[in-house]
Amino acid sequence: MPGLGQMRRIPATMTTATGQADVIVLGAGIVGVSVALHLQERGRRVLLVDRGEPGAETSHGNAGLIERSSVVPYAFPRDLATLASLASNRSIAVRYRPAALLRMAPWLARYWWNSAPDRLDRLGRAILPLIERCIDEHRRWTQAAGTEALMRGEGWIELYRTQKGLDLATRGAAELAAYGLSYDLLDDAALRRLEPGLLAGSVAGAVHWRDPVTVSDPGAVTRAYAALFVARGGLLKPADATGLHQEDGQWRLSVDGAEWRAPETVVALGPWSSDLIERFGYRFPIGFKRGYHMHYDSAHGAAPRHPLCDAQAGFVLTSMQRGIRLTTGIELAGRDEPSDSWQLDRAERIARQIVPLGRRLDAEPWRGARPCLPDMLPIIGAAPRHRGLWFAFGHAHHGFTLGPATGRLLAEMMTGAPPLCDPAPFAAERFLPQARSA
Repeated sequence: MPGLGQMRRIPATMTTATGQADVIVLGAGIVGVSVALHLQERGRRVLLVDRGEPGAETSHGNAGLIERSSVVPYAFPRDLATLASLASNRSIAVRYRPAALLRMAPWLARYWWNSAPDRLDRLGRAILPLIERCIDEHRRWTQAAGTEALMRGEGWIELYRTQKGLDLATRGAAELAAYGLSYDLLDDAALRRLEPGLLAGSVAGAVHWRDPVTVSDPGAVTRAYAALFVARGGLLKPADATGLHQEDGQWRLSVDGAEWRAPETVVALGPWSSDLIERFGYRFPIGFKRGYHMHYDSAHGAAPRHPLCDAQAGFVLTSMQRGIRLTTGIELAGRDEPSDSWQLDRAERIARQIVPLGRRLDAEPWRGARPCLPDMLPIIGAAPRHRGLWFAFGHAHHGFTLGPATGRLLAEMMTGAPPLCDPAPFAAERFLPQARSA
């Protein structure tokens, strides 16, 4: 199959006036590529389209975690002390634009409501089967896609700079015993055996979560999966998804100067999904948790051996192919609002007290937007009012983690196979109670 740098799109000169596929998948991020691969494995002729290169947006900019240990959804804080600290807007972990916060107030209220312990438990049980399958579903393509060298199986480390924080984390880890997760509690000495490059006196201890797999270039992994799709006969073409329309029972899209048709289409456009589906009358409560990253030289060769998460400040340091990537926490803002370096700059100051970072390697910080639903679950399944229209978006913090598992679940639903888990919690109808099929 083509290597990571050898994937080629089908040139425009090879197209004809019309083209026919079984399914058009819109969006070549990790979710869309995974949907395309799984449908292809089930005998469907798939056209995968994107306005840019595969894995060039949100799938590129994350911390590279396949987060098997994240068995509890990222809930809205409910204790008054945490809420008060966030309200000051001085938290590095969570930052907000005041105007955006006002616009997002209804979404935030629903997010808070769904984060109550009983509802959070129910939502966590709904998504757990996908979390449990996340590593296996990635590994089904690892050898064929040639991504073994990009993947590491040593887990990640959650750092605590105070003993109080470490004690709380220790109790929190024990409360997850029913999930059978593998972890180690590390004092300073044990931590430094795993991470000898840490600066002295920087942390009190850590939790080493051993189940997750990490990757040194999530964008390259996504491109490798797309290359595998092409090598197996799939069609990958540049196109503007906003031209999608339905006519005579077929979904139609202008691609490379030709009109392509398919009885089914999948919207997997990540944070841009709403731009398209609102044209068909679907309005879902999507909020955006933005994030930034920057790469750094490794000073004195002391790069982290594991991804390191500063739990208090909410950033992750991880060794990537380009350098040490610092990935920030959450910024509540409009998807396309101008960048703000406040979080990154302050996270960098703390990070330099933990590991010896060198110079910045990127001209500007990268910025992306995580599309989030207020119940912390993605939308996976059929559009209620349009035959042949399917959705796969809204994965929040877990797009890279759950892309392949989502692809499998949706492909099973589309082909009538027994689904790997109950798809009902992910249905679009939960936000459209009066929906009727067209």
